[in-house]
Amino acid sequence: VRLALLDADVALPVVKTFIEKVREGAVGVEVLKSVRPDQQVIKLVNDALVDALGGDPAPLMTGTNPPSVILMAGLQGSGRTTTAGKLALRLRERDRKKVMVASLDVTRPAAREQLRLLGEQAEAGILPELDGETPVQIAKRALQAAKLQAYDVLILDTAGRISIDEALMAELRDVRAA
Repeated sequence: VRLALLDADVALPVVKTFIEKVREGAVGVEVLKSVRPDQQVIKLVNDALVDALGGDPAPLMTGTNPPSVILMAGLQGSGRTTTAGKLALRLRERDRKKVMVASLDVTRPAAREQLRLLGEQAEAGILPELDGETPVQIAKRALQAAKLQAYDVLILDTAGRISIDEALMAELRDVRAA
């Protein structure tokens, strides 16, 4: 478990705390006859993981003044666009929300096409593409379109980052401000 967490780039202090919590739970615990010891360890690890990740899931808060805006940001290749499509589908089907998706990735045309296809599959509104716009301009246009068309939720899919690039971080701050 320790190696898996370290391979997943979990910070060393977090891994140490996690392992210590599992060790405290495992040492001196009486083994139940109906459960194998390895199953008890798996249960301890599962409980510690759930606790480390925040416990019970909280509902997504979309009850604000419509549209609620979700800004997808993260590392390149981390699944932002796919998650945006899945989130649109979930919000439409489970929460009965009217959802629009918009791609702010002006550097990778395939990302825009991928989001368009996922949006169609999720039966979400899709912001039409216009050439030559900046991410901030797209975000402002998407927000205006979502308001005019009475969407409950607007999902903005940003470009991925390879590492912390100050220009891309400034772009994110500008989009968030818009």
